[in-house]
Amino acid sequence: AEVEYETHKSPSIYVEFDLTPASAGQLTAAVPALTGRALSVLIWTTTPWTIPANLGIAFHPDFDYAAFDVDGRVIIIAAQMADAVSAGTGHTFVNPLVSFKGAALEHLAFQHPLYPRESKGVLAHYVTLEQGTGAVHTAPGHGADDFATGVKYGLDVYAPIGRDGRFLPEVDIVAGMKVFDANPVVVAALADRGRLFAQGEVEHSYPHCWRCHQPVIFMATPQWFISMDALRSVALSEANSVRWHPDWGRERMTGMFVNRPDWCISRQRAWGVPIPALSCEGCGHSMLTPAIVERAATAFANSSADAWYEEPIATFVPEGLTCESCGGTTFERERDILDVWFDSGCSHEAVLAKRPDLQWPADLYLEGTDQYRGWFQSSMLVGLGTRDKAPYVGVLTHGFVVDERGRKMSKSLGNTVAPQQVIQEHGAEVLRLWVSMVDYRDEVRLGKAVLARTVEAYRKIRNTFRYLLSNLFDFDPALHSVAREDMHEVDRFAVSRLANVAAGVEQAYLDYNFQSIFHAVNDFVTVDLSAFHADVSKDRLYTLHADAPERRSAQTASYLMADALSRLLAPILSVTADE
Repeated sequence: AEVEYETHKSPSIYVEFDLTPASAGQLTAAVPALTGRALSVLIWTTTPWTIPANLGIAFHPDFDYAAFDVDGRVIIIAAQMADAVSAGTGHTFVNPLVSFKGAALEHLAFQHPLYPRESKGVLAHYVTLEQGTGAVHTAPGHGADDFATGVKYGLDVYAPIGRDGRFLPEVDIVAGMKVFDANPVVVAALADRGRLFAQGEVEHSYPHCWRCHQPVIFMATPQWFISMDALRSVALSEANSVRWHPDWGRERMTGMFVNRPDWCISRQRAWGVPIPALSCEGCGHSMLTPAIVERAATAFANSSADAWYEEPIATFVPEGLTCESCGGTTFERERDILDVWFDSGCSHEAVLAKRPDLQWPADLYLEGTDQYRGWFQSSMLVGLGTRDKAPYVGVLTHGFVVDERGRKMSKSLGNTVAPQQVIQEHGAEVLRLWVSMVDYRDEVRLGKAVLARTVEAYRKIRNTFRYLLSNLFDFDPALHSVAREDMHEVDRFAVSRLANVAAGVEQAYLDYNFQSIFHAVNDFVTVDLSAFHADVSKDRLYTLHADAPERRSAQTASYLMADALSRLLAPILSVTADE
């Protein structure tokens, strides 16, 4: 979520990996036509700095690979890539000596072009024929696909780079160098050893940081995880029991739990809530035990989470603690912090569970549609981990506010609408009424034209109240109310119609369907009350004697409707019948 892709120029290199003599013998035993020839495989990469971390070469098991005699050397590439490789390297790949399936290259050993170690031939279905050579340079410490393949084949997760983005001191040739600074050094070293087949430059889409817009690298690092194995089934069950608004939230959340990997809860930041773990100074083994956590919790309660960095290490080491791995007795504190989503996911424990005037679980969680992968999900997992139950009964999600043309609001576009500005110009009730008018499930539009329509609707509602209340200038409901069966026909119709509207509105509140509330009330005010207004204004209220049944009937209807409307609109507007 924090990675954006921008155009970037990278070096483009083709590198030869020789088969070891033993593996060359294995291949020629299966493919006799190659007997007596020195064999190599050609890979292509735009990240020369990852060559020091290479531990394998990936082939597609079903692709046809061919051996070509190129300038007296026998080089293996995917048969279909011959023309593209010829164009990219300036060397001619024609008239293959022999071809065979990629599966024949599995488990073969290749000599690393820079260091005295071997790289293993592995099979992977993500290998494509879209670019490169059909043989993919594999560094398990620098890419998700590479990592998964490395795990499958038992390769080390080798990422010899420190947190400062520099190669570790023990890495020959590039020790201490920044990764991108190492690119030309690696290329030169490959050329010196006769392993650089061709080089150039490519302009392509490359991952960048969304904040500083600098290119980023992929690197495997040790992290803390919460396993989903024990949580997945109960998470699916609890998600299905939650009331989701809109209904599609259930499918979205359950789909995420079905496919979710283990939860990585550690981050490397200079601030945040620390993970209260200790690592052995002797062997580096990490320990996170209840006793350590309790000591940390006590220290945090006394002087905040900063105690982890300010208190001596002895504060957090339980008496008699020894390393589970080597038996060591000296420890260093963990420097990773908790994922902020873990922090926010604990909010129900920090708020609901700690205050006697509140209850756990929450009736409703309310946030934007982006929180299915964030707050909603982390809260659920924390709730399941601590109480085996979802921390909320219902979840309501809404879209985001955009301008009248559907564009995201931003200061640079000058299309923002500040709530304070709306309140100052039109009052808070217009803003609340607008919220009830829009379909919050999608992106909601706001601007001058939208607000003008909202102001007009608000005026109609206010004028209706004023009219109904003006009818009651000499009416005391305790003395003058008329029984329903004795009311005038048009009065009974208006009150009955409002009763039907009220039933629908009350259910809409329970369903959080606020838009239908506004439309139902607005239709009643502008359509159903027209006959009542006309009849009352024409002759009944002002021409009849004060105690005339027809007049008291109209006043009773006005009182009942003003009271009912005020109750129906109370969650949206502050108007009351007392006005």
